[in-house]
Amino acid sequence: MSRSRICLALAALALLLVASAFADDVVVLTEENFEKEVGKDRGALVEFYAPWCGHCKKLAPEYEKLAASFKRAKSVLIGKVDCDEHKSLCSKYGVSGYPTIQWFPKGSLEPKKYDGARTAEALAAYVNIEGGTNVKIVAAPSNVVVLTSDNFDEIVNDETKNVLVEFYAPWCGHCKNLAPTYEKVATAFKLEEDVVIANVDADQYKDLAEKYGVSGYPTLKFFPKNNKAGDDYDGGRDLDDFVTFINEKCGTNRDANGQLTSKAGILEELNTLVKEFVTAKNEEKKAVLKRLEEEADKLKGSSARYGKIYVKAAKSCSEKGSDYAKNEVLRLDRMLAKSISAAKADEFTLKRNILSTFASDH
Repeated sequence: MSRSRICLALAALALLLVASAFADDVVVLTEENFEKEVGKDRGALVEFYAPWCGHCKKLAPEYEKLAASFKRAKSVLIGKVDCDEHKSLCSKYGVSGYPTIQWFPKGSLEPKKYDGARTAEALAAYVNIEGGTNVKIVAAPSNVVVLTSDNFDEIVNDETKNVLVEFYAPWCGHCKNLAPTYEKVATAFKLEEDVVIANVDADQYKDLAEKYGVSGYPTLKFFPKNNKAGDDYDGGRDLDDFVTFINEKCGTNRDANGQLTSKAGILEELNTLVKEFVTAKNEEKKAVLKRLEEEADKLKGSSARYGKIYVKAAKSCSEKGSDYAKNEVLRLDRMLAKSISAAKADEFTLKRNILSTFASDH
């Protein structure tokens, strides 16, 4: 498989992963299944959206929260339709802007347009009235680590962790505005064992605020593994700003949805040997493999884990032939397109990324 084809495949997969990150409990409706799911023995709230629409992206986490809360309510379906993919279906229901949210009563394909607020709570109140349910929005557990005087030093001074700390005050308006974004940052990096996203109530723990010279809220400080005195975080406060900062400072490769990027697991120092391995004649591959194993054994931390995947991939390519890497990349793409756990997605993405270096044209 050529490098360009692999890059296109990875890009397509990345789009799939972003779409699925907010779709675990939302029923995906298409031209094929719409009338099988909607207008039957339960009411349905349907979002008609476009993948490129900014308002749709903003609604996505609220809509997923709604779907997660209603997934046990058998009398209600929470679904969505991609209008870029299913234009005729969206046209049929008069959709001219995105997102358009419509309620389909039980047994009916004649919808009522929803014009209320686009929060999970407002949508739930509407569905409860229309569907005769009494569902409350389930608050997701926070991934932000709460620091106090008792645990601050233990967590922040751990030299195996990179820790971002927000010093906030409960009454602070800017802190309240930052809170949902900060939660998304913590969620995006929750599977990174050496990254901690934390906060501390500086109004309650004034000793900590004073110790670190905090005079305004929110104040953000970054405590990398090698500097427990802390650095001021002066970057932007959008999700992408935080994600870029953490990736640069911690050597991680996550996107704003917490998915590993196509760079995750890639070690340039081993890629040189991969090029040699792929182009070597059969009798020379064993010698290159040995050098690859030796270099992988020198690696530390997460790089050591990636090194083992490189070695395993090289051995499999030797045993199973030149098409192994290409076929395995395609198989992993198919697995990643399915609904799988975040941990499994990480595992498969790392393998896919590293195997792609063996499948590329060198």
